[in-house]
Amino acid sequence: QVQLVESGGGLVQPGGSLRLSCAASGSIRSIYSMGWYRQAPGKQRELVAHITSGGNTNYADSVKGRFTISRDNAKNTVYLQMNSLKPEDTAVYYCNIVPSRYELGHWGQGTQVTVSS
Repeated sequence: QVQLVESGGGLVQPGGSLRLSCAASGSIRSIYSMGWYRQAPGKQRELVAHITSGGNTNYADSVKGRFTISRDNAKNTVYLQMNSLKPEDTAVYYCNIVPSRYELGHWGQGTQVTVSS
């Protein structure tokens, strides 16, 4: 049984920063890739950032230069540093961890990020 616990969301002003964390625990044996997704009201869930076991990263065009995904393999944790936040970044952010290329990912519970004055 794998559990993903997210933290770090909250309310920030435009231009502010937040750092999201997602820690995996339980029966997980390996991590193939990790990603952050977000879903705003009335919109589809979209990929925000992704990092592979080899350290390769990619980002949605809307967050490039502002967000940074990183990982701590020893802690089975993925982070999302979000800088220069904009109101359009407001969404529920979900982490996803894929144990191997042959398995479906596990989802975190989601954490709310609200960017507003």
